[in-house]
Parts: sequence; C-alpha cells; structure tokens
Amino acid sequence: MTGEGNGQFWATIVFRIVHLRDKLAAMKIVVLILVAVVVFRFSAAAQTAPDNGFKLVLPEHRGLLSWSAEGFKIVQYSAKPEGREIGIRGKDQSGRLTFLGFLFLVPEQAPLTSTKCLNGAVESLKKGDPGLKIDTAERASSNKPSIAMARYAAQGGGGKSMYSVHGFVAIDDICGDLEVYSDTPITRDDPVVQKIFASYRLDPNYSPQFDSALLYAQTLYQARMYKAAAPMFEVALLKIKENPDMAARMMKDTKTATRVVTDQAGMAYGMSGNIQKARSLFEKAIAEDPDYPLNYYNLACADAEEKNLADARTHLQQAFARKANVISGEAMPDPTKDDSFLPYRDNKEFWAFLKSLQPQ
Repeated sequence: MTGEGNGQFWATIVFRIVHLRDKLAAMKIVVLILVAVVVFRFSAAAQTAPDNGFKLVLPEHRGLLSWSAEGFKIVQYSAKPEGREIGIRGKDQSGRLTFLGFLFLVPEQAPLTSTKCLNGAVESLKKGDPGLKIDTAERASSNKPSIAMARYAAQGGGGKSMYSVHGFVAIDDICGDLEVYSDTPITRDDPVVQKIFASYRLDPNYSPQFDSALLYAQTLYQARMYKAAAPMFEVALLKIKENPDMAARMMKDTKTATRVVTDQAGMAYGMSGNIQKARSLFEKAIAEDPDYPLNYYNLACADAEEKNLADARTHLQQAFARKANVISGEAMPDPTKDDSFLPYRDNKEFWAFLKSLQPQ
C-alpha cells in the first residue's frame, strides 16, 4: 500500500478519536416504531449484560470486542455501511467518565497488530498537533492480542481540556479501539479505568449471531441510512435460520422474529427508493406466511408508490381481513396517515375506501 493510502487510513482513526464524540452526540438510540413492543426488550438486553458487560460485533465478520464497565449505560450507537464498523458510547452514573468503543475492519492494512493501530494513530495526532504529549505503553492481556495503550490531554469543544486513555487491540484485518475520557484528569491508574481495561479483550474467533446483525441494521436505520440498513436486515434474516433458538428467545418465536425483520428490511428498501426489492421481499413473505396482515399492507404501500391503486386496494383488503393476526402488542396502521397513501387524498373514491378500513 502506498504511503498516501497509509496516511489516509490513520487520518481516519484520528478523525474518529478527535471528532466522533461530536458526531455521535447528534445521533439518538430510538427503538424502531413498528417493532417497539417486540424489540424493546432485545435492545435493552443487547446494550448491557447482567455483569455490566458490553460488546461490539460486526454482522458478517468474525470477532468480538468486549469489556466490563460497572455503572455505565449505553447512550449511543453508530455504524457504517457494508458491515465495516460499529461504535458505542456509554456514560457512568456520576457523569465523570464516558467510554467510546469501536470495532472496525481495515483489510487493506492486514495483518494488523495492536501496536500498529496505536502507532499510526499517534503519528497522525502529532501531525495535527506537534506539541501534543502522548504517553504510550504495551499491556499484556491474558487473551491475545495484547493492548496498546495511549494517554493524552487534548483541547475539546469550547476550549476545555479532554483527558483520554485509549486501548487498541487488533489482529488480522480487524481492530478494536476503546477510549475512556473525562473533562477532569484521568490516568491508566484510575481505579475505574484500570478495571475497564483489565476486562478489555478481542476474541477473533467469535461468529456473529442474530442479535448483532439486527442491532447493526437497526443502528443504520435510526441514522436514516436506509440503503445501507436494508441488506443488514437481510443478514439478520439469514441469522434467524442459522440460530433459531436465539431469535426465539429474543422475539417470542422464530415466526415473530421473521415477521419483524422482514417488515424492517422491506421498509428500509422502500425508503431508500428500491421499491422492486421491497416488493419481492413482501411477496416472498406472503408465500411463506400468508396469515400475517402487515405483509399485504406493505405490499399495498409498494403498489401506491408505483401508482397502482387497483392492486393497492386489493392488498389492503387482504391485510385488513387478517388484522386479527397481528403480533401481540402490534396494531394495524391507519392508511389515511401513511405517507404512501397521502398523495391520493384528492382521489375521493380511493380515499373513502381508506377511511372505511378499521385499524382496530
């Protein structure tokens, strides 16, 4: 790889270190509207384990980045398209400390080591601020790879100093980056920081499961990256077949899981403008699960987007004829409030038909 390419890679890492706090601050973790009742329990469980453990997993690549942080709660997630990076931010109850963790792929730099990730980041940081003092160290881990540590103080937003302790772990083409930061001085010897990094590790052999794929897709969806989210929901659908027991534990049973994720995949394709792909998903879903009303409803939305009101009417009739089969806690949508049908408010006959449908 050329020197220019290397510089671009490490500049990306530095951008993540210096600026991503602001980027993540603009994002919110919200449970997806149409699956709130079904998925809420999953979302909470995925964020914090009973032992205050946190994890990051990419949807289609081996590797699990994990650590424990007692008293911390997740406030934000981030993700990049194509399953290349996931990020997480958590705060402690006092507000003194925040962690910011990332797991990301850098195949063009393979084979990676923890020190390689650290050194590249430090080099670029010093280019941006030649006077920046960075204390580095290598920390052995009971589970390989070792942790490459860095500590420094940099100027944050509003001119305030931000004190950071970083730990990089990397192997092959995957790298983990965990930062603990505060607006008051901290060091690696801070008891809380020390405990966090004592638990910090990268397992390169872990295979991604349904929960990780779904969380990744949801994160992209909530960032309104619908085009990127849609194929990740399809990955989650495949994971249901690979690990049906997990899907059943999270969402009552595999049928419910399949319905929810299919709904989200189709909506993501539709909102990204790929109506044909959305249609094919819902048609396949109807063939496999003809009793579920939302499959027909979503197909009607696709019809309306393509100005095919005759088929939209048929599919809406089929949907509402099956409204008793919604998932427990779910309600039929009101088509008179749906963006797919609102353009037809001036079509008196069609609008009267929509108003005749009873969601409840």
